[in-house]
Amino acid sequence: MFKDSLDYEDKMDLGGKKFDQEKIDWTLVPFKAMESVVRVLEHGAKKYSRGNWQMVKNARRRYLAAAYRHLNAMNDGEWVDDVAKGGSGEPHAAHVVCCMLFILWFEITGRED
Repeated sequence: MFKDSLDYEDKMDLGGKKFDQEKIDWTLVPFKAMESVVRVLEHGAKKYSRGNWQMVKNARRRYLAAAYRHLNAMNDGEWVDDVAKGGSGEPHAAHVVCCMLFILWFEITGRED
């Protein structure tokens, strides 16, 4: 495995180094919860088109309004976006996360909406 004079066990005793203390720790993201968010994104890509959310006029205001609609549905006790009403079948909370990610993307990139 190693091509120098030390074998693997000797290298392990030396304590390998990795300078990653200042890098983003993606292990903090609750990826199981993100599955629902990705399914909402897939639903949107099928319904509109992939990346369509980036081209919506007045996006910040409209995605904030959409987030509030999903929050209000949750407040009313509806936890899943109803397929029978044209919804995704995914949790409203996942829709709120998508809306906020879109808004954050516009803020970070400086893209006009």
